[in-house]
Amino acid sequence: RYSLFYNRLKNIEESEGGLDKFSKCYKTFGVNQFVDGGIYCKEWAPGAEAVFLAGDFNGWNPFSHPYKKMEYGKWELFIPPGQDGYPSVPHGSKLKVVIRAQNGELLYRISPWARYVVRDEDKVNYDWVHWNPPQSYIHKHPSPKRLKSLRIYESHVGIASPEGKVASYKNFTYNVLPRIKDLGYNCVQLMAIMEHAYYASFGYQVTSFFAASSRYGTPDDLKEMIDVAHSMGITVLLDVVHSHASKNSEDGLNKFDGTDSCFFHSGPKGTHQLWDSRLFDYANWEVLRFLLSNLRMWIEDYRFDGFRFDGITSMLYHHHGIGTGFSGDYNEYFGLHVDEDALCYLMLANHMINFLHPECITIAEDVSGMPALCRPIAEGGVGFDYRLAMAIPDKWIQIIKELKDEDWNMGNIVHTLTNRRYEEKYIAYAESHDQALVGDKTLAFRLMDAEMYTNMSVLSPLTPVIDRGIQLHKMIRLITHALGGESYLNFMGNEFGHPEWLDFPRRGNNESYHYARRQFNLTEDHLLRYRFLNTFDRDMNKLEERFGWLASPPAFVSEKHESNKVIAFERAGLIFIFNFHPHQSYVDYRVVIWHSSLIVIFKYKILLDSDAAEYGGHQRLDHSAEYFSEEYPHNDRPNSLMV
Repeated sequence: RYSLFYNRLKNIEESEGGLDKFSKCYKTFGVNQFVDGGIYCKEWAPGAEAVFLAGDFNGWNPFSHPYKKMEYGKWELFIPPGQDGYPSVPHGSKLKVVIRAQNGELLYRISPWARYVVRDEDKVNYDWVHWNPPQSYIHKHPSPKRLKSLRIYESHVGIASPEGKVASYKNFTYNVLPRIKDLGYNCVQLMAIMEHAYYASFGYQVTSFFAASSRYGTPDDLKEMIDVAHSMGITVLLDVVHSHASKNSEDGLNKFDGTDSCFFHSGPKGTHQLWDSRLFDYANWEVLRFLLSNLRMWIEDYRFDGFRFDGITSMLYHHHGIGTGFSGDYNEYFGLHVDEDALCYLMLANHMINFLHPECITIAEDVSGMPALCRPIAEGGVGFDYRLAMAIPDKWIQIIKELKDEDWNMGNIVHTLTNRRYEEKYIAYAESHDQALVGDKTLAFRLMDAEMYTNMSVLSPLTPVIDRGIQLHKMIRLITHALGGESYLNFMGNEFGHPEWLDFPRRGNNESYHYARRQFNLTEDHLLRYRFLNTFDRDMNKLEERFGWLASPPAFVSEKHESNKVIAFERAGLIFIFNFHPHQSYVDYRVVIWHSSLIVIFKYKILLDSDAAEYGGHQRLDHSAEYFSEEYPHNDRPNSLMV
C-alpha cells in the first residue's frame, strides 16, 4: 500500500510539477476570470467529440464559443474581455457546457467545477450561475489553533431553526453559533454543504462538488458564517462526500461527456447497489486531480478547518461493505477485496492536507475497523487524525431496546466504550444524525417515547418513565464523553433530548417541513424539562474544557460491578462513578484511586452531579462534602476513597 502511494505521489511530482500545483487546479478548471476581465475555461471530457460554452453572455448560441482540444481529454477556451474592459461573462449570468457526444447528440451540462448552482422554484434541475462578485467576502479572523480536546457539534444548516422551512447560513451565523459556543462545543461539523439536488438525501447525493448549497444562501454567506465561527474560537469541519456521487446527469457529474466512464468506473462496477449512485475511479489521474483540488478549494476559499470523510467503508473494499460483517480478523482488511486505489487516494488526500495545511483535521467514518486508519502514512497508515467509534451508539440502542434495566451488563458497556485500536484517536458519541432519522429513534425518544408529548412539563407529575429517561440520558452521555474516546460528538438538538424524529420533505410526507427542523425554543421554556438536559450537556462540556480528559491518556477502569450496577474509572485526575442500578442507591461506597502515593492525602469534591436539581435530579448528594483518599487496599490497588 505504501509503495503504491509512494509511486503515485512520485508520478504526480514528476508529471505535474508537484502535489501543490496538481491540487490547485480549482483555479484553472471550470470558468475562471483573469484580472483584466478575460475568462479562461477548461474541462476534462475525454469522451466528447466537441465542447462549447453557451449562456446568457452569447444568447445561448451553442456553437459560437468552441473549446480547443488538448492532450489527455482536456479542452480549453479563452474569452477576451469586452471592449469596455468588463468581463465577457458577467457575474450572475447562467452558463452551460455543451458537449457533442460520440453519437452526435448535444448535451447541456453543468461544469463539474461550477462554484454556484441554483434551482428556480418552477424547475426540476439546477442551473449553473457564474459566481464572480466584484467584491468577495474577506475573512477577518484567523482559524483557531489545532484543538487538543475536540467537542463536535454535528449540524445541518437547513434544519437549524424551529420554523418549518429551509433555514439559512445567516440564521446559523447569528442564532445557532452563539448557542454552540454557550454549550461548550469547540467544533462544528457541517453536513449537506456540498450541493445536492435532493434535499432529503441529507447531502449525501452530491451533484456539484465545488458548489456550496444555494438553498441556504450565497457562497459569501457561508464564508461569513465560517469567519464568525472562527471569531468565537470554533473550528469548522466539512462533511465531505468523496465515496460516491449522485446519478443525476442534467445537473450532476454522471455522463458528463456522454459516456458512463467519465469520473467513474464503467458498467456495474461504477454503481453502488444500495445507494443507487456512481462510484469514482480512484486510479484515474483526472479523478485524483478533481478530488484533491476539491478538498483544497474548501480549505483555501472557504477556510474550512478539516473534513469528516463520509462512507469510508464503501471506498475501502470492492464489496463496499454490502452484506459483509467485520469481526476484527486481519484477513478482512488485507487481500484482493481491498480497493487499493481508493485507499491510496485517501493516503494522498491526508498527505496533501497535512503537507499544505498541517493545522487541518481529518476524520474517517469507517464501520469496518480497518487497522492503522489513524496512524501516520510514514508508518504505513492512512493518515487520518480521528475515526468515529461507530459501535458505541449501536450498543446503547441495543441495550435500551433489548434489555431490562436489571440486565444491563457493566462489563459489556465498558468493553464497548474502551475497545479501540491502540494509539488511534476515536470520536465517541452516544448518537448522531443516523439515529435521529425517520425509521430510527433518538435515545430520548427510545427512553421516553409517547410520554414526551404529555409529561415534559414541570407542572405535570414526574412520571417513572420521564424520570428514568432524563437520568439515563445524562448518564449515557457523560460516560460516553469521559470513557469512549479522544473526542466527543453530538448531533444538533440531541443534547436536550429533541422530541420526535428527523424527516425531510418528500412525497411520503406531503412535502412537509414539520420534522425537518430543530426546536431549540424548547430549552428556553422554563416550564419544560428539556432545559435540564441542555444545562447538563453544557456543564459536561465546560468541565471537559477545564480538565481536558479527551486529551488525556485512556481511563483507568477500577470497577465494573455487575450486581451493584456500578462503573468507576479515573481519567485526567477525575474520578467518575456511575450507578446504573434501577432502584438501589449506596452510601459509604468504596472506590479505587489511581494514585499509589502513601504520603500525600488527596481531597476530592463533587464537580458534576447528574442528580443535581438544575439537571432535573433529586438532590440526594451533599455538594459541600469533602472526600479524602486513604491507605486502604481495594480492588488490587493500595489506596481508595469512601463516597
